[in-house]
Amino acid sequence: MKLNFKKSGQGKPLIILHGLFGSADNWMGIAKSLEENYTLYLVDQRNHGDSPHAEEWNYAAMAADLHELLEAEGLDRVYLLGHSMGGKTAMKMALMYPERVEKLVVADIAPRPYPVHHQTILEALNAVHPGKLASRKEAEDILAKYISEKGIRQFLLKNLTRVDGAFAWKINLPVITQQIENVGEAIDSDKPFEKPVLFMGGANSDYIKNSDKEAIEKLFPDNRIIHIKNAGHWLHAEQPDAVVATLKAFLDA
Repeated sequence: MKLNFKKSGQGKPLIILHGLFGSADNWMGIAKSLEENYTLYLVDQRNHGDSPHAEEWNYAAMAADLHELLEAEGLDRVYLLGHSMGGKTAMKMALMYPERVEKLVVADIAPRPYPVHHQTILEALNAVHPGKLASRKEAEDILAKYISEKGIRQFLLKNLTRVDGAFAWKINLPVITQQIENVGEAIDSDKPFEKPVLFMGGANSDYIKNSDKEAIEKLFPDNRIIHIKNAGHWLHAEQPDAVVATLKAFLDA
């Protein structure tokens, strides 16, 4: 699958993958702080952003999409960063195609399975019928019946676009709804990824726990695990300066 991406900067290639319900734009602020040192590829994963929709939606398929992007761009080896769902795609990519990944950064996710916990968001999104909307405000009012946090509503509404004058979802909502359990699946492999890996969590998040160390060691023996202070799951939005400094220290080492 030919993925949509935004390219900027100069230097060694760094690919950044967003999380569930996200898009390439989610890491734009971080990318702007790295453009002097790296060539940034901000990627829309399948069924998200401006990338194509498909019935197949799992980490092996998303890793294969990424490998296709590297082939098309003539990239032999890259630095690879993924957040949440994107972190699992990045781990899968490194395990499936280790020769193409020089260093790996996994943001606030571990390789273990996670229980599905997006039912309320999916219920809210499916309550919006884009073709019947008169305004974005109407969509937000519907989401507000399910989701009290304004920031989450605004994040989700970034997926609402206009096509031929009518509103439409950028995300492939039917497939995501039907296959949401795939997002929580564990990442595993018969062979470990031997190159350097940074697991960067939020100190206020429970996505990377002490109990995850064993699974991380098995798959990624050359690992470092750090937690960014005063940050939750959205560490790149909450503590961008710390995230940028941490990334540069790891990638330039």
